[in-house]
Amino acid sequence: MLEFGDDEARRLDRSYATSDVVGQRAQTLDMLCLQRGERVLDIGSGPGHLLAAMAEAVGPAGAVHGMDPSEAMNALARERCASMPWATVGTGDALALPFGDAAFDVAVSTQVYEYVPDMPAAVAELRRVLRPGGRALVLDTDWDSLVWNVADRALHDRIIDAWEEHLADSRLPRRLGGLLRRGGFDVTEQRVVPIFNPRLHADTFSVTIKETIAAFVPGRRGVTADDTAAWLADLQARAAEDEYFFSLNRYAFLATVRG
Repeated sequence: MLEFGDDEARRLDRSYATSDVVGQRAQTLDMLCLQRGERVLDIGSGPGHLLAAMAEAVGPAGAVHGMDPSEAMNALARERCASMPWATVGTGDALALPFGDAAFDVAVSTQVYEYVPDMPAAVAELRRVLRPGGRALVLDTDWDSLVWNVADRALHDRIIDAWEEHLADSRLPRRLGGLLRRGGFDVTEQRVVPIFNPRLHADTFSVTIKETIAAFVPGRRGVTADDTAAWLADLQARAAEDEYFFSLNRYAFLATVRG
């Protein structure tokens, strides 16, 4: 499991500020169509970028609550939302949401459910805390969509196999529509949210994700620190030779509570 301590929280915070994730956040907000005064839950709010944007959208007549199991993440989120007292942040688990039935108009979970081992239970909790007709947006990555240009394909495959150990389901999006429908939702919109980096520079998602992968994989699936260094050097060489290429798909599902 990937531990989100101070270092990883800061790295994720940088990632969420890149133009790739800013664009993803814009698509999320576009799908949600938040209204002033709505009550919103962010399951796995991380460093609070989306939480702050949703708080601005609903305004002081509304309420936005973020929850994350990482206190390092929660500290960043509280700081980011400090000027908006209607935005609150606490700890919580997607399998046991600490809220009453029908407490929210909207719930969002981005890049979280792929870590959850019991998705039917998580969907049941999601439905429980939403009012009748309430809407949910779920976004996750299918890691089979990853395309990364490397010279040493065998080493790269070993690195990514080790990386996927941190997930409960690295291919969750292909199941999400059915999980939501069976869990009492009507799926009203589905989108692919691609991340495409044909160049390697600081304002790209792939800069930060390669750092995160490199920190996680040594000691897993036989991957050594030297292997990881060689993989990073391979990526840098592709960039130096103007052959860098990174592409990854995320998938967003908008659904409403049925009945």
